[in-house]
Amino acid sequence: MSITTKTGDQGTTSLYSGECIGKGEIRVESYGTLDELDAHIGEARHYIEPEEIRQILTDLQNRLSRSMGELASISQTYPYPICLKDVDELTALVYRFEAEVDLSGFVIPGMTLASAKLDICRTIARRAERRIAELAQKEPVPPEIQQFVNRLSDLFYIMARRLEQHCGVLTYKTKPDEPGCER
Repeated sequence: MSITTKTGDQGTTSLYSGECIGKGEIRVESYGTLDELDAHIGEARHYIEPEEIRQILTDLQNRLSRSMGELASISQTYPYPICLKDVDELTALVYRFEAEVDLSGFVIPGMTLASAKLDICRTIARRAERRIAELAQKEPVPPEIQQFVNRLSDLFYIMARRLEQHCGVLTYKTKPDEPGCER
């Protein structure tokens, strides 16, 4: 079976659940943004040295696949949905890394190549979250997906800071020496 179906030539795509919808629909934009995130996570893994974080990223890619499948299902229940356990596991990772990183202000992101890649993942996760929130205003979206994507961006942020702290380059924004403009 070819990956070229030609069904998209007219601006439509088939969902996991079989429906054909326009490629410009917010549902497609939602799971498409997660697909973009998935690709960036794959790239980020090549720049990260701690095996533990590389493994976390691989696990996230597997979970993202489930998220995309669930978002690409309308008429039938996706068999491998994101559940509260997935959200709780991400939350626990965020808390664990927070305990290891001394955050004391606003951070300048991207102080290493590896942390910069995770910061890009964080911003794409935030965009996906906005797209999914927009979809949820129009159609039912399981709350666990929204919670999961929200935790993703938190996790990317704190893992990036952990990498920077480990390298001794965690850098905080300073207050400007001169006053701001008058309004």
